[in-house]
Amino acid sequence: MQHLTAPELAAWIADPDRPTPFLLDVREPWEYATCHIADTQLIPMQTIPGRLNDLEEDQQIVCICHHGARSMSVAAFLERNLFTNVFNLTGGIHAWAQQVDTTMPVY
Repeated sequence: MQHLTAPELAAWIADPDRPTPFLLDVREPWEYATCHIADTQLIPMQTIPGRLNDLEEDQQIVCICHHGARSMSVAAFLERNLFTNVFNLTGGIHAWAQQVDTTMPVY
């Protein structure tokens, strides 16, 4: 798995020459309702094993959670299940709120 900082992810999303990654938010629905990055897909961590068919194995997937621990676990799980382009957002949505979108609510 590769790791991305919040500014690196923001630059990737903004780059018209790079394909936009699949942004996989693995937090709980109440966390997602509090704040989230635009165009993310919410699939809570505990539901990932049953939702593998909803993901493309060769797609670039960025896993996102609150601080980066749950998303790192999900990224490792995806790699064990033959997903090859998996990234973890280091510091999670909290880092995004501090470093990219300072108007985003934090919790």
